[in-house]
Amino acid sequence: MSDAPVPILMYHSVAADPNDATRVLSVAPEAFAEQMALIGGLGMTPLTTAGLAAHWRSGRPLPARPVLITFDDGYEGVHRHALPVLAEHGFPATLFVSTGWIRGDHDTGGGLDTMLDWRQVRELAATGVEIGGHSHTHPRLDGLDDARLRAELDLCTRIVGAELGAAPVSFAYPYGYSSRRVRQAVRAAGYAQALAVGNALARRRQGPYALERLTVRRSTGAEEFERLLLGRAVARTFAGDRALTKGYALVRRARQVRRKAIRPRD
Repeated sequence: MSDAPVPILMYHSVAADPNDATRVLSVAPEAFAEQMALIGGLGMTPLTTAGLAAHWRSGRPLPARPVLITFDDGYEGVHRHALPVLAEHGFPATLFVSTGWIRGDHDTGGGLDTMLDWRQVRELAATGVEIGGHSHTHPRLDGLDDARLRAELDLCTRIVGAELGAAPVSFAYPYGYSSRRVRQAVRAAGYAQALAVGNALARRRQGPYALERLTVRRSTGAEEFERLLLGRAVARTFAGDRALTKGYALVRRARQVRRKAIRPRD
């Protein structure tokens, strides 16, 4: 069975004038339109997250030059700016929503910029955008105890199911962080596949709960974007990101060891 790599693009905000909290990981509407045109010009075939996983799970051949277009969190610009471009090209995509950040009855006020409301989420779903889970309040899941972890996953799943009429089957880890315990909890919550970050091409051998993605940000130019789509110089492009990720992982591990060391005994 083929283990050919697949680029999974990770977007956040698509905005002309993002705020400081989202600027680095935002993409200008004009840049997003140019990037989607490039995908079309290269003859690539966008899939949803569930669609890719279904191909790999069944062993069916993938379409020519597959690519995934994914959005995290649930920013309003996905509806305002990205949806018309996706519709123009007939591209499916996946939106991973943090349910406590979406405007409406479940809003906790934690959204970093103007967020979608549930009417807009339903409109996105009606156009072929897969809606996945991204937790309720967007915490680092690997830092939660078991009870809080289950609550974050279950609440997100229930709200998406109630608002859209179907439970989500794909998940994206907030900040990209997971662990074996988190992945097991995501599976137990009913998700069939989940995406990390990793800044590498996705491969079947990564397993359905640890598929890696490529970060698209405001500084991603057209030439760099094309290299990502073609899988060229990916490691060099994200060398700085990987160093920071490894450093933060060491800090988190040290904090966990320290917490265990000072935990009072019965």
